[in-house]
Amino acid sequence: MEENIRLQKKTYNIFSWEGLGDIKGGRENLGEYMPVLFYRLLEYTMLDVLVNEYGPDKASELFFKAGHKAGIALAQNTLDLNKDFDGFVGQLGQVLEDNLLGILKIEEFHREKLSFILTISQDLDCSGLESTGEVVCHYDEGLISGIMEAYTGKKFSVKEVDCWANGNGTCRFRGEAI
Repeated sequence: MEENIRLQKKTYNIFSWEGLGDIKGGRENLGEYMPVLFYRLLEYTMLDVLVNEYGPDKASELFFKAGHKAGIALAQNTLDLNKDFDGFVGQLGQVLEDNLLGILKIEEFHREKLSFILTISQDLDCSGLESTGEVVCHYDEGLISGIMEAYTGKKFSVKEVDCWANGNGTCRFRGEAI
């Protein structure tokens, strides 16, 4: 009975950067990186379960929320949030490339409106997928939204407008402060 009460009070799945652990120490022989195939295996089976449980709209919303949380954590723990915009974007691009997440390019940025168009090519989520006519990088929408929020202190709406999965060779995102 007492153990049952303890289990009911336990908090599950509370994310923290520190909770990611000592990856270098824990994987001293295998290293920090794994093949994209296995990342996508995790991502797309998770998406499949969410779509079947909650429907495609809710699954996309949940992926966005997870990406948003990851974007804030990534920015706060790997980027200098005090840099000017050009320095910040340069650093972000380097972090994305160094960690094999993709190649960032800013196509447009409007300082007064805090709006932008950016691309991420060779991205982790969809580069090489068959064309389905859809955009699929909802996690990345959230990731970019979270990174920009951490940097500016403002909420952002980010939508993928082009995707490898809709026949383009890169993912293009349009974002603006809301």
